[in-house]
Amino acid sequence: MKSCVVICNANSGKGIKREGLHKFEAELENNGYSVEIYITKYPGHAMKIVSEIEYADLVISLGGDGTFNEVMTGNFNRKNRLLLSHIPLGTTNDIGRMFGLNKNLLSNLKNVLNGQIKDIDICTINGRPFVYVAGFGKFMNIPYETPRNLKKKVGHLAYIFEGVKNFFRDRTSLIELEYEIDGKKYNGLFSFMIASSATRIAGINNIYKDVKLDDGKFEVLFSNLTTKKDIIKSLYYLNMSDITQVPGFYFYKTDNLKIRFKKKLKNSWCVDGEELDEHTLEYEIKVVKNIKMLLPKKEISKLFVNK
Repeated sequence: MKSCVVICNANSGKGIKREGLHKFEAELENNGYSVEIYITKYPGHAMKIVSEIEYADLVISLGGDGTFNEVMTGNFNRKNRLLLSHIPLGTTNDIGRMFGLNKNLLSNLKNVLNGQIKDIDICTINGRPFVYVAGFGKFMNIPYETPRNLKKKVGHLAYIFEGVKNFFRDRTSLIELEYEIDGKKYNGLFSFMIASSATRIAGINNIYKDVKLDDGKFEVLFSNLTTKKDIIKSLYYLNMSDITQVPGFYFYKTDNLKIRFKKKLKNSWCVDGEELDEHTLEYEIKVVKNIKMLLPKKEISKLFVNK
């Protein structure tokens, strides 16, 4: 019999009831798995659990994007990495939606179990993995500063409320930095930066065209927009054209990015929706290839070079 470890953040999104978890376990058993379920109790617990698993044929992250980040990080800490999958319970669920999953727990599980094992690229920032996005600057603090009770009440709207408050309340400041991409060095003043390997970010689908999860590259976007007028104008352009053509945005596709700040950031980086607990002047983002995941078949033809 195959073994499956389920790591569940029962507080993600609007949570999960015990009855739903029992049905989830029964479906796994019906598919030939012996099942161990761990409920996370504190930040970083999912990472610790995965790091210490002796062996499992499959590890399922059942939670939000941040929970899956912890599971992936724990897997990176292992000598022998395990096969992972992810089923969303969170508020925005960018990762789950990108993989073609919805809000139906059992339907998602069935689609995953009938899916395909794929080798995907995972980015690291100073050696720490992130699954789909990392960034700093304007609006980047909203995901980890939005109150959890508000997210439970209104879901993704909580982020929109906080974003609107941030937009009108806080002045947009510029951050002085140097960066290197593909051996070329640049410097300037920027209001925010996003590095990602995703078709969906902050609840917005298809931000970039033709993103692939196994091409050895990730997307980088710098912006020097500061005025409310220019930011609103850029949002209009986003709905009308390719993001790489929006004035005030600087786009790259690369496998390595180095950034050096002139001084430490006021707000932390946001990594997969959570606060990065590292404060330094230099950061390097790289690609690690061939991390195995069990994914539903629905979006594979769109997301992978190697079908």
